[in-house]
Amino acid sequence: MPSASNKKRCVVVTGLGVVSSLGIGWQDFWKNLLAGKSGISKVDYFDTSQYDRKYAGQVKNFHPEEFIAKSRLKYLGRASQMAIAASKLALTDAGLKKKDIDPYRAGVCVGTTMGEGQVIEDFSKKSVSKKDLIKNILPLTYPANSITFNIASEFSLRGENHIFGNACAAGNFAIGKSYDLIRSGRADTMFAGGCDPLSRIAFTGFHRMITIASDRCQPFDKNRSGMIPGEGSGILILEEFEHAKKRGARIYAEILGYGAASDAYHMTQPHPRGGISAVTKALRNSGIDPEEVDYISAHGTGTQENDKAECEIFYHIFGKRIKDIPASSIKSMLGHTLGASSALESIACCLAIQDGKIPPTINYETPDPECDIDCVPNTYREHKVNIALNNSLAFGGNDYCVVFKELL
Repeated sequence: MPSASNKKRCVVVTGLGVVSSLGIGWQDFWKNLLAGKSGISKVDYFDTSQYDRKYAGQVKNFHPEEFIAKSRLKYLGRASQMAIAASKLALTDAGLKKKDIDPYRAGVCVGTTMGEGQVIEDFSKKSVSKKDLIKNILPLTYPANSITFNIASEFSLRGENHIFGNACAAGNFAIGKSYDLIRSGRADTMFAGGCDPLSRIAFTGFHRMITIASDRCQPFDKNRSGMIPGEGSGILILEEFEHAKKRGARIYAEILGYGAASDAYHMTQPHPRGGISAVTKALRNSGIDPEEVDYISAHGTGTQENDKAECEIFYHIFGKRIKDIPASSIKSMLGHTLGASSALESIACCLAIQDGKIPPTINYETPDPECDIDCVPNTYREHKVNIALNNSLAFGGNDYCVVFKELL
């Protein structure tokens, strides 16, 4: 039975949908994560000849026409295409039929960093004559909230609809908001997660900040040299427990709670105080002691400052026990998928709980005394997971932690 009080509505995860550089659908995604495969390859979406860095976690086997009617595709940017595809995969995985969903008690919350930025990027390559302006910009594709509208429209969801732009933590923000809506009785079913297509603008920004590694990401390694940009979408179907139980749904995990904070320090460099506050709140709000945590899905970008700050957070919260808690970074395999990252990492938490297996941090070679944690180096591990934390540290000091629990 759910661990939360009977006076509160319990929130469970019943469906998982993935579009990633490691596979379409959670099955391939999970298989390749556990195998320690890399989804990093040379960028072919845009010309990188003027860049020193040329690699990203690009999704190359995605065929949106397999998920979306061709008549609609021309009106959708790549972000919406990936988000709708991940939503359909999650809905199918949840075993939900349209008749099972009250459209007025179902909604969508999605996080993104760049939104439909590719639409503007594609247009910027073309002539800006008045004729081309009218011809080449698709109507209603460029606003960020077109993503959530397009999901809601695809599935006739008439409940609350929210878009989050909290950078790398945006997917977790979307999950937390969905949790609140179900918990408070304002919804029974939510499509929650994140998406971001590979963006030339974001790639250029990271390149200018000299934060992109040459060809691989090495979280927590002493010689780590930066992140690798990526793209993808992760969508979770969240339901109220009794709603899911009534229809005999498979339940991956219960969401116990979350914690959010701002470090109010620097636009791009995290300060440990924000993450300490977010994790502390998440544990307190979930009624969990630090000793009960079995796995941490680390933010783990592979940059010097981010990984160091995150480990300081772990040391502060867990003390010496942090060496006994597996804390891996799947960004080592996927790259940094921005607004999709914490959603995909939440999916990894649910699968770790389901399978009792921890995905590795690949490319780990040289221990760093300032990152002295068990990052599950290079090879997945069999490990019973009852409580999993998904930690995210975003630009703008936005920190968020979500707590998942096995439903006993």
